[in-house]
Amino acid sequence: MSVSYNEISSFIWNVCDDVLRGLFKQHEYGDIILPFTVLRRLDCVLEPHKFSPYADKKWYLITSLDDYSRLFLFAKLIDKETSWQHILALKEVFLTWGTPLSYYVDSHSIFRFVQGRDSLWRKHYLVTDEVDTQWKMVIDDCKVKPIYALSPQARGKIERPYRWQQDRVVRGCAREGINTIEEAEKVLEKEMTRYNYHQVHSTTGEVPILRFERAIREKKSLFREFKIPSPYTSVKDIFCLRVKRIVDSYHKISLDKLTFKVHKAPLRKEVQLRITLDENTGLAEIRIWYKDILTDVYQVKNSDLNSVRF
Repeated sequence: MSVSYNEISSFIWNVCDDVLRGLFKQHEYGDIILPFTVLRRLDCVLEPHKFSPYADKKWYLITSLDDYSRLFLFAKLIDKETSWQHILALKEVFLTWGTPLSYYVDSHSIFRFVQGRDSLWRKHYLVTDEVDTQWKMVIDDCKVKPIYALSPQARGKIERPYRWQQDRVVRGCAREGINTIEEAEKVLEKEMTRYNYHQVHSTTGEVPILRFERAIREKKSLFREFKIPSPYTSVKDIFCLRVKRIVDSYHKISLDKLTFKVHKAPLRKEVQLRITLDENTGLAEIRIWYKDILTDVYQVKNSDLNSVRF
């Protein structure tokens, strides 16, 4: 136990030397490192899970659940959890089932900027929710209200169905000797079909899909048909990552080592790049907007976008 404690202690103070030296006085280290140590413990809870004892890697499970019907609207296993993966999840939910009234999530950094957690600097001026995450900018465009689970009871509402479904998939992968994420996806899909279309839910007393469809027929559903908000012209303008740039005196902007010509935008004005990734072709589409005008569309290799984290 003492060896483990010493290793942890050494790691923490090495972080102090690497990150805090020169920025803070030594007697201030404790004010900084303790909160970050606690946050690291929280991050560990969100780390990937080993869904099969036969697999070499751990995977993440992203899910979306309708609160009224308990229908799983989305479920996918991924190698790495990123904002882009969660935006793709939103896209599939909205285009398949419709746009919900609100989205109930925890305060993970993908969903929410929190003061003191999502900034390296101790003396900063951005308060909680003053910066929109990539995920939140998408739901803002769609006029969907985010609701953040702040209490342990509220977080449990999110975690309980997730962990229950996770346990079912783990048992299925172990039983079938699964060792790849592609094979595990088939187990997950089978479990989702069984749950959504055949299982009577213990709380509602109904099969989830039947309860969901009945709410739509009786016009009690809070889902509405997805429509591309004006002035945008494509779903690529909504379900995307956003980057801002200033047009230089040559009517150009730069992104990493790439340079793009910008038309229909004044010099030294801000434009927004809305970026989507096609995983099949390996190409990213960059749509440049100046206010409500689509000025240009470019395609580049995803590997050229080093600073844009998909």
